[in-house]
Amino acid sequence: MAEIGTYLKKHTEALVKDVGIEAACQITGKSKATLGRYYSDNAEHTDRFMPVDAVAKLEEAASFPHVTSALADLKNITLSYGVKPQDDAAESSVDRNGGVNADVIALSQRFAMLMSEYQTAIEDGIITVNEAKRLLRETVLLQQVLLDMKLHLEEESA
Repeated sequence: MAEIGTYLKKHTEALVKDVGIEAACQITGKSKATLGRYYSDNAEHTDRFMPVDAVAKLEEAASFPHVTSALADLKNITLSYGVKPQDDAAESSVDRNGGVNADVIALSQRFAMLMSEYQTAIEDGIITVNEAKRLLRETVLLQQVLLDMKLHLEEESA
């Protein structure tokens, strides 16, 4: 369970930083200290997690559903973007310009960035916390490209 908690806390931190700490405070009505406790790895905060309503509010403002994605990963569930229920024919707010060819190029570029970060991280044989955070950021961005590519492929096959 400790590993799951750590995993969720890392994604909670990514969510708050994606939105911005000041904006996250306004959106959730929580203080900086409270938000910090939700992703703190200090022993006194190991059992403290962000409430699901706060996660939902922040993910609406974020560029990526960090915590939802982490929860899906834990259950081996694949997420995909879709049309919002209130928008019958409208596209979701996700910017999905281009097509599969653009996605392949973006995928190659993003994977190259991930490999570059990995090479830099392992040069000394130790991946530091900051290096791990950069690798995580690159994998999340790679995942976004893959989701866009999946949507384009689904659109073309329909």
